[in-house]
Amino acid sequence: QVQPVESGGGLVQAGGSLKLSCVASGRTFPNYPMGWFRQAPGKEREFVAGINWNGDTISYTDSVKGRFTISRDNAKNTGYLQMNSLKPEDTAVYYCVIDGEYTANYYYPTFWGRGTQVTVSS
Repeated sequence: QVQPVESGGGLVQAGGSLKLSCVASGRTFPNYPMGWFRQAPGKEREFVAGINWNGDTISYTDSVKGRFTISRDNAKNTGYLQMNSLKPEDTAVYYCVIDGEYTANYYYPTFWGRGTQVTVSS
């Protein structure tokens, strides 16, 4: 069992930056893909970014390309999402996900964190 725990959310003005972190319990984190999903009020949960176990495969949803960067530090069992040039439409609860089936074209994760709120004011 792997439990992701997110941190780093908060309130930021449009154009600002935030860095989310995801710490995963369990010794097998380096073996797993991981990623981030988000859910805005009244909308379905959507994929944001994914990364495979060694960083060779990375993917983003179109709306965040060029603004968000996903990364991981396997020695620290930690993943990150650097978010720059934030927009009000990025406001959502952001969930860290680990393991599951991941390719550059889709991600069906197994383990979900509880989420961290990101609010971008205009």
